Amino acid sequence: MDGQAESVMTGPFAFATAGDIRFGRGAAREAVPALAAMGDAALLVTGGTPERADWLRAALEQAGVRVTVFAVPGEPDLPLIERGMAAARASAAQSVIALGGGAAIDAGKAIAALLPAVRPVRDHLEVVGKGLTLEHDPLPFAAIPTTAGTGAEVTRNAVIAVPEARRKVSLRDARMLPKLAIVDPALTDGCPRGVTLASGLDAITQVIEPYLSSRANVMTDALCRDAIPKGLAALRDLMGGEQAGARDAMAWVSLCGGLALANSGLGVVHGLAGPLGGLSGAAHGTICGALLPAGLRANARAGQGDARLQLRMGEVRGWIAQALGGAAPDAFDTLHRWSRAAGLPGLDAQGITEEMRAQAADAAVQSSSMKANPVALSRADLSNLMEQAR
Repeated sequence: MDGQAESVMTGPFAFATAGDIRFGRGAAREAVPALAAMGDAALLVTGGTPERADWLRAALEQAGVRVTVFAVPGEPDLPLIERGMAAARASAAQSVIALGGGAAIDAGKAIAALLPAVRPVRDHLEVVGKGLTLEHDPLPFAAIPTTAGTGAEVTRNAVIAVPEARRKVSLRDARMLPKLAIVDPALTDGCPRGVTLASGLDAITQVIEPYLSSRANVMTDALCRDAIPKGLAALRDLMGGEQAGARDAMAWVSLCGGLALANSGLGVVHGLAGPLGGLSGAAHGTICGALLPAGLRANARAGQGDARLQLRMGEVRGWIAQALGGAAPDAFDTLHRWSRAAGLPGLDAQGITEEMRAQAADAAVQSSSMKANPVALSRADLSNLMEQAR
């Protein structure tokens, strides 16, 4: 039975996503009327260089919207979210629009979700809080990514660092799916090479892990089967130089990853990346890229008796070999060598110490991402995996 036939027989499933997805070059400017219709006053959440959003601020103001800009200089933590909520309240924001990378989108998503809440913020956070459902619907939220990596424009959670706990945790609710997701590949043109590599490997991880996930379904399978080989080839091409077609492909792959992970979950790479990021402050995509080859090896080894998993692992090996060269049986080693040669730092170079790795192995057991990993992995498996990613 080939992979396609096996997928069709998986049974019933549910699939949820953003209310309105718009994809294509020029989509962001064309969507200004829809953004303006979400409210007369908007909090515009940007990355660390808010001037890059000047075009959108001006377009919204021309459409009659009162705009307050809130910059997110790095991956969001709880104090930053609280400052964003204060800015939204002070400006009487009726909607939240995020233009930027995954950090800006997660921050905007969290601000929109928590602004109507009456309980303390921590009550709604997983792991470090009570994980309580939001009492009220979030403010209308729109996401416009400027990197191709996280797929956060179509996910139902936001990742937030809690400094005193040294953890990155999720705020999660089905109502956090954006009202409007605008994926305009032109906004990713000229993205720095290092960011392209790290975010691209994150995007590829987020179509591989849902494909291997114990929760995979026919819808996510269709997305991932198309996206995995496309993403590997596009990232390879972008490491050779700027190409509009490859940027378009990576934007599509990132969108597919968000759609897939929101409905089928992730796995061990993200299960470890969350704790490692919280402990070290290293960038999420860079951690995922370093862990991916070793995570694939660990799952393949632990799942040797799982025919379904081995079938899918064989497909993934073939796609990697097709894009990066080499023999399919050696594909995970090929991916490791290729990503390092392209400039991706290992865990050591990211400042991730042996002590952090030990703590992450313990913390990963509680991670929501690990719940969808296709096989059970021991603490020794996790430690060995991180050792290989150094």
